[in-house]
Amino acid sequence: MVSCILLDIEGTTCPVSFVAAVLFPYARDHLSSFLEQHNNDPAVQALIKTVQTVFSADSNPEVELLRQSQAGLNQIPPSSPGASATTTPSQLDVVPYLHWLIDHDIKLTALKDLQGLIWMEGYACGDLVAPLFNEVAEALLDWKQKGYQLAVYSSGSVAAQQLLYRHSQDGNLEGLFSHWFDTRRGPKQSPGSYSAIASILQLDPEQILFVSDAVAELVAASEAGMAVFFSDREGNPERDPGGFTSISSLAEIQLEPPNS
Repeated sequence: MVSCILLDIEGTTCPVSFVAAVLFPYARDHLSSFLEQHNNDPAVQALIKTVQTVFSADSNPEVELLRQSQAGLNQIPPSSPGASATTTPSQLDVVPYLHWLIDHDIKLTALKDLQGLIWMEGYACGDLVAPLFNEVAEALLDWKQKGYQLAVYSSGSVAAQQLLYRHSQDGNLEGLFSHWFDTRRGPKQSPGSYSAIASILQLDPEQILFVSDAVAELVAASEAGMAVFFSDREGNPERDPGGFTSISSLAEIQLEPPNS
């Protein structure tokens, strides 16, 4: 019997367009100013150091061109005929690489954490409000009242997930969820990630229902032993359920209450 409902966010509880057309551009547009304002923040410095390490090791040809471009910009002309040019790396040096990662939808954990910090400021000042699908808040409240454990597994950072539900159009829904999982638990296309989540929840995989708009994720969760539903929403990139049960609203999910 299912006792926990594990939910993806993008394309499942929130329109893909909010993430792709609002959140990502907002973070991209505010990266430079955010890094300048938080230049002395140790947490931000640690994230930038991680990005710099990945940037220097990235073998993609486009990234190599970015490195060459940044090296040229950082060259300081010799002050005397015998002096040699030096470089002065800064936090802003990684901004073009962060833009490149965002533009190519590459889910680097340090980038996700930086985006989460930028979004935190955006939500706090009222620039951002999360538009959940119409039935989501009611479904979450109903499941919680019936005794289901609710959890999230999204490629966005845990902080970003919590911000989204804390600042939704239907109010603060963060408290309805007991667990939050991001890619630190492993790739969403790997069965092992779902086995790890079940272990953390202290449940057998068959006690967990996972809902997502990505077939590859449903395949992985199913292989781990979880029940799955395919979220088929208008605007989602995937519309073929790949043989899985398809729903277009969380209200369509009918389960026997876990405490019955």
